[in-house]
Amino acid sequence: MRRIVGSISLIALLLLACASANAFQLMDPSTWSWPQYDYHSFKAKDPGSWPFIPVPEVTTDPNGGVTYGILPVWLNTDNHDEITSIFAPDINANSTLGPGGSFRYLSYPSADTQWYVVAGAQVKIARKVDLDYQTGREHKHWWSFEGRFYFERDPTERFYGLGNHSAEGNQTNYTTEQVFGMATVGLNLSEQLQISVMERPKYLRIQEGGFNSVPDITQIFPHQKGINGGTEVLTQAMIQYDTRDSVDIPRSGGLARVYYGIADRRFMSSISYNRFGGEMRRYLTVGNRITFAGHVFTEWQPAGNEMPFWSAARLGGDESLLTDQETLRGYGTGRFIDNNLFVMNLEMRTRVWDRKVFGTHGILELAPFAEAGRVGHDMSYNPFNDLHPVGGIGIRGIAEPFVVGYVDVGWGGEGAAVFSGINYPF
Repeated sequence: MRRIVGSISLIALLLLACASANAFQLMDPSTWSWPQYDYHSFKAKDPGSWPFIPVPEVTTDPNGGVTYGILPVWLNTDNHDEITSIFAPDINANSTLGPGGSFRYLSYPSADTQWYVVAGAQVKIARKVDLDYQTGREHKHWWSFEGRFYFERDPTERFYGLGNHSAEGNQTNYTTEQVFGMATVGLNLSEQLQISVMERPKYLRIQEGGFNSVPDITQIFPHQKGINGGTEVLTQAMIQYDTRDSVDIPRSGGLARVYYGIADRRFMSSISYNRFGGEMRRYLTVGNRITFAGHVFTEWQPAGNEMPFWSAARLGGDESLLTDQETLRGYGTGRFIDNNLFVMNLEMRTRVWDRKVFGTHGILELAPFAEAGRVGHDMSYNPFNDLHPVGGIGIRGIAEPFVVGYVDVGWGGEGAAVFSGINYPF
């Protein structure tokens, strides 16, 4: 998920579990109750007795600037002292977009089934609703499913032009208004081997951005392909082989997958294209504390000049989203855009602190990382030439077996970038 907080306070909240609360499960109405709390047990000097953890919120985003706020967090645990859900609403203010707030509920009924609800808004333009449900994540049954609904009005978007050498001085701002639904059904041939099909209809429009300090996209790129938005119905097939010891906090094994996707004007899309690619992830633990995590991703879209910029491959930011967005943490989200993409990432995840904290297994992890990537316009481009190198350090708080909170600081060719959120970037 995208940024929830931007301070190391997020690490602290993941290591300080509150008093136990009943697990809340979407498919079990008998669990739909507010966590009970005995306010007579409250002690100001004992964080373990607090009904929630008040977290100072400082969200840093290379595209959206700095947001300040307060984030009260409830961590609900089960009888085994493992986190079953996180409830984290907030009230905040951004210097450009004004005051706002968000509702967040993340549920972890089991390693096999997880879901979340996120909704938020700012006074100026920004709106977001994100619902996601996954089951069959461990591939122990014959099928898996993920369903997602997403609505966004994001006024922080940036566009520098297409290509691997798009100039920093050509930075423009715009608002993406989009809504899409996604459904993925997987056939599990074994616990390691899966074949899946995804369907994702999307409606998208490009509007005036929220930052007057940056030129609007129509001022510098008035004829850019896709400047008016469009519709897209993407069908994608994928085969993957997964030997990781954990989906959420892997320390050994690996993941390899290849995919092919197509959108066509004859099937309600305003564009026609096909794309294909693949990725590999590998995890190797040395001793009890160090895990080397590696990631390689590549994608090709033989679309020539017909691909709208909002549907092309995007490189930059802290998230690795298959076919949409890849990690390069020295730059803002979508800093480099074009038809084809290649990126390599390597981390040394080192557990420097590991113990029971208020009944919860808490881990503090430092992760120096190095990565490099590029985009290309033609299919014949050399993915190893003109790479954009990035180095940095990650600080992670882990509450096993599902939850990872991170603050990653990266340095690239245009300075430093700070990102934070939940889940590993890959």
